[in-house]
Amino acid sequence: MPSQIDLEALKSKQRLAWSSGNYAVVGTTLQIVGETLAEACDLRWDERVLDVAAGNGNATLAAARRGCKVTSTDYVSALLDMGAQRASAEMLEVQFTEADAEKLPFADGSFDVVISTFGVMFAPDHARAASEMIRVCRPGGRIAMANWTPDGFIGRMFQVLGRHLPPPPGANPPSAWGSKATLEVLFGEDATSIVATPRMFKFRYRSAEHFIDVFRTWYGPVKKAFQALSPEGAMELEADLLRVLNQMNCSSSGVGRRDSLVVPSEYLEIVITRK
Repeated sequence: MPSQIDLEALKSKQRLAWSSGNYAVVGTTLQIVGETLAEACDLRWDERVLDVAAGNGNATLAAARRGCKVTSTDYVSALLDMGAQRASAEMLEVQFTEADAEKLPFADGSFDVVISTFGVMFAPDHARAASEMIRVCRPGGRIAMANWTPDGFIGRMFQVLGRHLPPPPGANPPSAWGSKATLEVLFGEDATSIVATPRMFKFRYRSAEHFIDVFRTWYGPVKKAFQALSPEGAMELEADLLRVLNQMNCSSSGVGRRDSLVVPSEYLEIVITRK
C-alpha cells in the first residue's frame, strides 16, 4: 500500500533517473504509439487535450497534428524543451508546462481528453495520479493511455531490474497500469466505459548488445541500475537482459542473430469515458 513507503522520496529518485539519460533517444522510436492512441480516442479539431507525463511529446504531437489545443506536461523540464523543439519544427502550437502527474495545476474539468503514453504509469502513487487525470477531465470526456503490460517485454525487463535492485517494499509496479483489472480499480467508479485493447510495439535494434548499449546510456532507469551495481553485478544484469532479449527476438534473419534484433513488446491501449 502507498502508506507503507515514502512516495515523495521514491518520486525524487525517479525524477533523477529520468533526468540522468535522455529519454528522447528511445522515446522518439515510439511515435507510432502516440499516433494510434490519437486515433483510438477519436481526437477532434479544437478539443482541449492534456498530455500527462508527456516525455518528449509523442502523444502531444499526435494530438496537435489533429488540430487539438494541447497542453503538454512532464516533471522533467529538459524533455519538455525537446518536445517544444519538435512542435516548433512542425509549426504546431502547443502549451508546455512543467507539472507533476500527481499534482496537476489545472482546474476541474479543464480538458476534453487526457492522454498519456508510457508516462503516468510510472507515477509512484497510482491512485493519486488516476484521481488527478479524472479530476481535470470534463464529464463525458475521454482518458486515453498506452501502458506496458506486466508480461510483455518491457514488463519483463523491469522484473529483471527489480531482481538486481529490488524496489522499496510496498511499491506498486508501473506495469500494473497495463492490467485492465487495475484500471477498473483506479477508474471504474468514475467511468461509463473502459475499453482496453492489447497492442504490440516492436523494438528494432542491431543486436541485443546494441539495445543494452542504447538503454544503459540514454534510458534513465536502466542507466541508473547499471550505475548502482558493482562491476560484477552489472555483468550479471547485462547477462540477464541479454537472455530475455535473445529469447524474445523474432527477427526474420533468425532468432539470436547478432546482426538483427526485433523484440515485440505488448502494451495496453486504453480509452476511458468519464462519467
